[in-house]
Amino acid sequence: MTVIESHGTRELLTEEAALARVRGICFKTGPPRRVGVELEWLVHPRTGNAPASGTAPPHRGVRQDTAVGAAALDAAVAELRGLELSSLISLEPGGQVEFSSRPAESLPACVEAVGADLAAARARLGRHGIRLVGRGLDDRGGTRLLDDPRYRAMERFFDRTGPAGRIMMCSSASVQVCLDAGTPGPGPFGLRRRWFLAHVLGAVLLAAFANSPLREGTWAGWRSGRQAVWAALDGYRNLAPAPVGRGDPRTLWARHALDAPVLCVRSPDGPWTVPADGMTFRQWVRRWSAPPRPDGARRPHGPGGGRPPRLTDLDYHLTTLFPPVRPRGHLELRMIDAQPGDDGWIVPLAVATALFDDAVASETAYRAVRPLAALGGAGQAPRNTLWERAARSGLSDPELRAAAGVCFAAAREALPRLGAGRSVVAAVEEFTARYVAQGRCPADDTLDADCPVPPPVPAAVGKEGTR
Repeated sequence: MTVIESHGTRELLTEEAALARVRGICFKTGPPRRVGVELEWLVHPRTGNAPASGTAPPHRGVRQDTAVGAAALDAAVAELRGLELSSLISLEPGGQVEFSSRPAESLPACVEAVGADLAAARARLGRHGIRLVGRGLDDRGGTRLLDDPRYRAMERFFDRTGPAGRIMMCSSASVQVCLDAGTPGPGPFGLRRRWFLAHVLGAVLLAAFANSPLREGTWAGWRSGRQAVWAALDGYRNLAPAPVGRGDPRTLWARHALDAPVLCVRSPDGPWTVPADGMTFRQWVRRWSAPPRPDGARRPHGPGGGRPPRLTDLDYHLTTLFPPVRPRGHLELRMIDAQPGDDGWIVPLAVATALFDDAVASETAYRAVRPLAALGGAGQAPRNTLWERAARSGLSDPELRAAAGVCFAAAREALPRLGAGRSVVAAVEEFTARYVAQGRCPADDTLDADCPVPPPVPAAVGKEGTR
């Protein structure tokens, strides 16, 4: 079936082709070999340091009328992009700076490359009076600085369900660990095992590295307020497909992706449209691929699908889905808060890599966390009991603390086998002794300093501040 457009003839996208596309590009199977990391940093002024003098061409997308450091940030990021860094530098909507590593052949190579990039970037940012801050949520609040069609559309879409979308876009930061999807067969490196492990061990990693207890300076009832914000989004594009413990991950994810509401329909000539009718990608495809009516007339396309969807629209649609584990050929673990300190990111990267890519450690972690799956019930992460407990309580939850103890010990033993240097092993040992062994997480340090006696825990973030 074809559709005639002003520039020629184009084949209509079918459901079968869309499902095949998602299955084919989202899981690249093979033995675990490469590792990467994406680091989001909040940007704060350096106390007592005025921004460096001089001007630079404005960064495309940054509104120059904003008063939230846009000019200094623009100049600084332009200079970062001129450095010989191995990481890709990008800006998040609220001005957060993201470093995305290249896929590395080993954990030590990833740590070395990203560490060198960060050292060079901090020196350059310091000249502009800017410092990078590792924290899951900016307790000062945030304002959108990037005037980009994508972020304008996201704002309109998420505003329908409350403030969580704007907070996520403008005030959150994370450590995202990227690992190979795994092999087609069974065993600790099998795709199905790693998919399951990511969604259950992910709650343990969330609890251990929770580092966002404050919103606008106030205890919000969550060790990971950032995860509470993510859980309060629209209620579909932020969820894992169900059930993660049964079925082929490729099939589960492909169906889940097509049944997600379309965030926006892009246009080169005008504003991007946010469908008002909640149109899913599957519905968009069906509206155009449905056979004509008996009288020969085409069926109506509905308010959201004014043009037929293309493969490029499907690829873009996948970038607007934000589950805690996102398949992008590899597995992107998105549940870890940004960590305090210049090198705090190394510990979650090392622990996650060891527990997935060392066969012995992976098997140990699987056995340790498998009982936790029952706590999730039928709910989809992160909106289930297991993930809520992890975000609220961190490692003060006894079951999560016990699982974390086993997993961190297994990771420590595995790191030398992965070639990790002494400094990486020592960092994991120090974190384990300071937090895991004590049933604590980095958020507890903030609470000790700013809110020694937390008040009763409120409900999750939602339309009116609750869900």
